[in-house]
Amino acid sequence: MKHYSVMLNEAIQGLNIKVDGVYVDATLGYAGHSSQILKRIKRGYLYAFDADSEAINYSHRTLSEISSNFKIIHSNFQFLKEKLDEENVGLIDGFLFDLGLSSPEIDEASRGFSFMKDADLDMRMDQSQTLQASSIINTYKEDELLNIFYKYAEEPRSKDIVRGIINARKNKEITRTLELVEIIRNSIGANYFYKKHPEREIFQALRIEVNHELQAIEIALPEAIKRLKKGGRICVITFHSLEDRLVKHIFKKYSEVPEFFKGMPDIPLEYQPLIKLINKKPIIPSDKELVENSRSKSAKLRIIERI
Repeated sequence: MKHYSVMLNEAIQGLNIKVDGVYVDATLGYAGHSSQILKRIKRGYLYAFDADSEAINYSHRTLSEISSNFKIIHSNFQFLKEKLDEENVGLIDGFLFDLGLSSPEIDEASRGFSFMKDADLDMRMDQSQTLQASSIINTYKEDELLNIFYKYAEEPRSKDIVRGIINARKNKEITRTLELVEIIRNSIGANYFYKKHPEREIFQALRIEVNHELQAIEIALPEAIKRLKKGGRICVITFHSLEDRLVKHIFKKYSEVPEFFKGMPDIPLEYQPLIKLINKKPIIPSDKELVENSRSKSAKLRIIERI
């Protein structure tokens, strides 16, 4: 199983790992980051979240060869608070969020994430859930499709693409990835299609909607901040501008004093910042990493510390 963990060294260094610390890998995947955390916490413990049962099965074997000081929780990190409460876990020394798809998920055509391989329109990270990309394409109303394509794909020609989908599904259900790509191309014309490749963003939008990706960040990241020990850190790796803007906004909110209290000598405790930014500008992959793994090119790493 080949998987390249993006900015592995930078993220592990950013966590500032303690040998007896308790850590949460909110996005286990194929255990690249988790393996390195587990090797460093001889007297600590790791909780790892993932919704993908294939990734869990693989990663359990990998981590078991390193140590027994871990538990994998089969859940989207959106439910981080509830699941950690169930485990009676208190404050945490560090959280890692790697928000990208793992290489095996992209490369395995049957998962339906790729616009370059023919497969069922699936895109579920958690194969036990019912909502799939095909459900969205075939049942969402025109205004609902428009909303997710404008919001999550930021595609200027969303209206033309949605019209094409609505017309196509009148004749038959749209069930395949390359079938959808063809509808997108026919809706906007070959010239725009090959110049802009909007299918990339449309597939991204569908994936975000299927897996509730941005909502999960909005829920889990503030909870992680509140659950951090003093001096504890959170590392977040994002892969597109929507994710990065959201993470940046949440970190800004918790690292600054509200406008009303700025400049006051005595700021009430409940309005004081909870965190500080370790890097004001995001860390990006090294030239060496970009050569080794071109999928890293859009990645950005942001790190904060609880104060």
